[in-house]
Amino acid sequence: MEITYLGHSSFKLKGKNGTVVTDPYSNEVGFAFPNTSADIVTTSHGHFDHNAHTQVKGTARREQPFIISYPGEYEVGGISVFGVSSFHDDKQGAERGENTIFTIFIDEIRVCHLGDLGHELSAAEIEEMGDIDVLLCPVGGFFTINPKTAVNLIHQLEPSYVIPMHYRTAAHGKGFEEVKELEDFLKEYGVSPTPQPKLNIEKNKLPLEETELVVLTPQSKE
Repeated sequence: MEITYLGHSSFKLKGKNGTVVTDPYSNEVGFAFPNTSADIVTTSHGHFDHNAHTQVKGTARREQPFIISYPGEYEVGGISVFGVSSFHDDKQGAERGENTIFTIFIDEIRVCHLGDLGHELSAAEIEEMGDIDVLLCPVGGFFTINPKTAVNLIHQLEPSYVIPMHYRTAAHGKGFEEVKELEDFLKEYGVSPTPQPKLNIEKNKLPLEETELVVLTPQSKE
């Protein structure tokens, strides 16, 4: 299975049975969404920088992507998606509403996309999520969990790989000024890996002893 980073909180997961795109964004974030196709699109919540599913084209398998925007269990073309409710803030959704955490089972790999998670997870919630092979984790704070909370959550979930997302870049437009940069998270985590264009994963070759932090280069048109 191949993971590429489309920018902001959007990733493309390409497996044998199909392709999933997470949280596509509109150009209002400050840069253009790349030309992308998928069989399934997940949107963690209804904000413009996460729910622009019309930006994603269909494939030879599906004329239009299957859109998943709510909690529940889904099975599409051999790919399983599990959505669990959470909140976009640490006040039970009073400030920014709800957020859906999606776990995507593709090519025997469990990929968890936290969306715009805005709070710590309880021990019960972590146990419910189960084993995670790849964690796609927001790290910028303000709208989501901040770098310190992200690091604590990563240690609690113990994924094989973690890929940071939802951090401010020079290309981000108005409204993201308070969001932390990637370097703030890397400093908190204590590791600064060399960015790479994609991550190829095989179930029998996952890191076993400790979580491996991977930084992916955005494929967005910044």
